[in-house]
Amino acid sequence: MANIKSQKKRIITAEKARKRNKAVRSELKTYVKKVHAAVESGDKEAAQLAANAAGRKLDKAAAKGIIHKNQAAERKSGIQHLVNGME
Repeated sequence: MANIKSQKKRIITAEKARKRNKAVRSELKTYVKKVHAAVESGDKEAAQLAANAAGRKLDKAAAKGIIHKNQAAERKSGIQHLVNGME
């Protein structure tokens, strides 16, 4: 444990941020899984709605610095490619 008061505060703050970031990343995975499930079920409209929701969440996470903006773009592109590939 640190001896400096500001560093003790920083450790607590960093831990809160780590937990919040982990929760957001987990939520992102859930939204992407919903897209995959909709694609597998063959419901294009539901898949597109799920992709839109996942895209918004990915953009928000990128804006907050939880994931890199390029990673958000890659993931959005990937899920949209799945939806567009449906017949």
